[in-house]
Amino acid sequence: MENNSGTLNISAIHEGFVLDHIKAGMSLQIYHDLKLDELDCCVAIIKNARSNKMGKKDIIKVECSPNALDLDILGFIDHNITVNIIKGDKIVDKCELAPPKEIKNIIRCKNPRCITSIEQELDQIFVLTDPEKEIYRCKYCETRFKGHRKIM
Repeated sequence: MENNSGTLNISAIHEGFVLDHIKAGMSLQIYHDLKLDELDCCVAIIKNARSNKMGKKDIIKVECSPNALDLDILGFIDHNITVNIIKGDKIVDKCELAPPKEIKNIIRCKNPRCITSIEQELDQIFVLTDPEKEIYRCKYCETRFKGHRKIM
């Protein structure tokens, strides 16, 4: 709903989290990657909001327990996102994200000779082998993950 100043008003949340500084246009992908569609709670997605820092950005507001948020997945997708924890209508904590050292069952190994291709029940585990370049390799065959940070 627009007010007279031409800005959009989205009501505050009482308890939950706000994902801020999302690259413009990425909010729906993150919504699905975090499986927010499976939660029974209020979610607001704001696309292309004005940002002094980024020009344009997306924001996701979720009114539910912050425990429902998987910080490893979020850190893998984009560790520049700011996570604001809300309690009693106020920001009580800000989580700084970092690329996780290990990710489990988030992406798949593309190597057809990898043990995970044969043993389907094995966990798909990738290890951060170069934190500076954010390179992940399969724990079993050391194949480098290439591609977009799209979740399984």
